Amino acid sequence: MPIANVRGVHINYQILGNSGPWVALSPGGRRDLSGIELLAGKVAETGYRVVIFDRRNTGASDVVIDGDDSEYEIWADDIHVLLHQLGALPAIVGGSSSGCRTALLFALRHPESVRALLLWRVTGGRFAGERLAEEYYGQFITAAKAGGMAGVCALEHWRERIAARPANRDALMKMDPARFIEVMSRWREYFLKGADLPVIGATEADLRSIEVPACIVPGNDLTHGRQTGEGLGRLLQKSEVHVLFPKHHDAPLGPREEWDEKVGEMAALFSDFLQRSKIN
Repeated sequence: MPIANVRGVHINYQILGNSGPWVALSPGGRRDLSGIELLAGKVAETGYRVVIFDRRNTGASDVVIDGDDSEYEIWADDIHVLLHQLGALPAIVGGSSSGCRTALLFALRHPESVRALLLWRVTGGRFAGERLAEEYYGQFITAAKAGGMAGVCALEHWRERIAARPANRDALMKMDPARFIEVMSRWREYFLKGADLPVIGATEADLRSIEVPACIVPGNDLTHGRQTGEGLGRLLQKSEVHVLFPKHHDAPLGPREEWDEKVGEMAALFSDFLQRSKIN
């Protein structure tokens, strides 16, 4: 797969489809691009060029634990630069869970560069904020305090980043543990502050300011509650909400297989939405 130099960071990416409007999609969590590849391929089959990528600190891209903004704001700006390099702006932008948050921040930070939003498994609420703050940051802070950067490298997520890109071990081991803890603590606080917002990372006023069409598929578990997706739909100016998963799972996460089984239906839904919104 090609590697782009985005603001000094090596970003692993892939393009599916040979013609049509540009779409950029991000997976949920800290998953690599394989987490979105199946749906991206189905969207490409409906007549779009779809860019998927490993965000910094995920997949086979560089690990860089630094920056004054939240990690999601950094990701949104990285995507903007990558799409500019590809000649893909303005673009349709979307994603699942953390990818959904990144897409919303992309629209807020670069409103002139987004044509429409495709959003699913929207994240919000105190349970999600506290759970994800620990999963994405808290456990890594604990490891750094206990075992320095060697302790961080021993964790599953970072072992996988090192296996995918061996240079990441040197990048991590060269970090001052105190600086690592400082940045991770700030990123964690961003999550906790967002726990009571309509969507983590965006205020009601932020969301009401977004003017582009948005297609929303709410989630169906405690982290991605249906009510969060429906609430987002009421705040965005030009949105449609499509409930494809009416059954709620009283668990942090519902079965991933349910979503994999719906990729064809979701791709058709997104394509129909974009055509009706005259995004072509």
